[in-house]
Amino acid sequence: MDVVFVEKILRVQPNVKKLYLLLRASDAHSASQRLHNEVISKDLFRVVREKLGANLNSLISEKVTPVAGDITCKNLGVKDSNLVERMWREVDVVVNLAATTNFEERYDVALLLNTLGAKLVLDFAKKCANIKMLLHISTG
Repeated sequence: MDVVFVEKILRVQPNVKKLYLLLRASDAHSASQRLHNEVISKDLFRVVREKLGANLNSLISEKVTPVAGDITCKNLGVKDSNLVERMWREVDVVVNLAATTNFEERYDVALLLNTLGAKLVLDFAKKCANIKMLLHISTG
């Protein structure tokens, strides 16, 4: 997950309706904890925190939906079928930042995440009714 990307969107795109943030997690509670521990609590959010103060938490709960999943699985590993259907209806931009950048990674692990994962993200994006763009960031 790219903390810089999330911070930038929240800071400069106040009209963004919703960010569905896919986090490797076993359930919604774990995804929410990762969002707060590994994203929102970072010093990078200092500017947004100073600008919004107490309103940061309400902005996060209004604009960011943490989603437990895994890009190496069909439908991004999202188990809640209602959530999958809602994302297919609402998502218009998909950004894939998931990858292993460990150049000493086992080949099968790197292939699964960096190649099959990217393909499964594409498959998911194709099902989004209002898709305008798929942005894939790679170490290539």
